[in-house]
Amino acid sequence: MRALREADVLSPLRECGLTKADIRRLAREAELFTWNKPAYACLATRIPTGELITKNKLHSVEAAENFLFSLGFSHFRVRSVNGTAKLQLKAGQFDELFKQRELVLNELRQYFDAVTLDLEPR
Repeated sequence: MRALREADVLSPLRECGLTKADIRRLAREAELFTWNKPAYACLATRIPTGELITKNKLHSVEAAENFLFSLGFSHFRVRSVNGTAKLQLKAGQFDELFKQRELVLNELRQYFDAVTLDLEPR
């Protein structure tokens, strides 16, 4: 929250006093297909505390996550740690990642110097 304040980021729904539950209820009433979509944390949370957040790093994380989504992965994170992509997956997705290892490496190496897998399941 401090980073948001420092960057003068506006949070209009919060400023109106709406809670997450209020927003989901209103979205459901409006028949928005995303009303029950899992929360998606800000891309800046993928960068370690103390490491400079840049537009390029955020773009790299977003591109990598979009690619993994396109392959059918879900409930994962791609973290950017000093130029390395650190993949955090559910344990049940490890086998699928290994099956597509070369494809994933070729894509993610466009954005990162190295790609690692966190063996602790998400």
